[in-house]
This record gives sequence, structure tokens and C-alpha cells, in this order.
Amino acid sequence: MLNLVRAAAACAALLGLADASAAQEPDLIFKKSTVWKFLTPDDKLAVYGVDDPAVEGVACHYTTPERGGFKGMVGVAEEVSDISLSCRQVGPIRFKEKFEQGAVMMRQSRSLIFKKMQIVRGCDVKRNVLVYLVYSDRLIDGSPKNSTSSVPIMPWGTSGETPKCADWLSG
Repeated sequence: MLNLVRAAAACAALLGLADASAAQEPDLIFKKSTVWKFLTPDDKLAVYGVDDPAVEGVACHYTTPERGGFKGMVGVAEEVSDISLSCRQVGPIRFKEKFEQGAVMMRQSRSLIFKKMQIVRGCDVKRNVLVYLVYSDRLIDGSPKNSTSSVPIMPWGTSGETPKCADWLSG
């Protein structure tokens, strides 16, 4: 029985289910049809917004294709890896916790089991810039398709001193 529990925990960690960032739900901003399908949902581009859970004052928007047709309608279509990303400072930046280079900001499943999209965060210490990368990967075979966005940490209003992302890197 103990081996079964360990195996389930290992599978959950492998699939990213044990990560707190996996629970964050993005906000749908809008969808736009790109390919008309007869009697089934159209293929669409969907724009989502998400706040960085570890850095207050940063929001990211990403656009991802969503498959229509019969497979898309029943939820078994594997989504493609073409995802664009744009992140911006939307208020005074306040770090809530330390993070590692390449820390997962958000993770979302892109197929029934093996494919996921991830937005990860890093810090360009020399320039005091937060760097975000979106990519999709598979358990066996990843995708080189990716998009990067940078957020220079700037003073906001009369908030005083500008934080340094290097002070919040762990390890």
C-alpha cells in the first residue's frame, strides 16, 4: 500500500499536479474565431490574463490557439504549442516570496495527459528586469516554440525605493 501511495505522489509531481502554481486560473479576456467549422466549435485564438502570484504589480497576457471541431468539442484535442506572451508592470512592484531562476509562475494542461504550458519567471540581475518565458512541453518530447517578455522594475508613483529582483532570488 505504501508503494502505491509513493507511486501516486511521484505521478502527481511528474504531471505537475502537486505544484501550487497549477491551481492558478487565468482570466479569459476574449476569444476570436480563426477557422469556421460546420456543426462543431470553430478554431479560436483565446487571450488570457494572469497576475504573477509571487510578484505583486506584474500581470501577463498570453494568446493561445484553441482547437474546435469534434475533438475540441469533447475535450480530447491536443492543443498546439504556438503561444505568445506579454507581461507588464501594472502597479508598484512588491515581492511576496523568494524565487529561483526559472520558477514556474503558472502551469496549465494542454492535452489529456502529457502536454502542458508553463510560464516561468527569472531575474536579469544586471538590468533589474523580470523575465518571463512561456513554452509548452511533453513528458517525452518538448517543443522549441516559446515566447519571452521582460518587465523592467520601475518606480511607481510616489512609492519610494525601487526593489531589486536580485534580492529576491533564492539559491
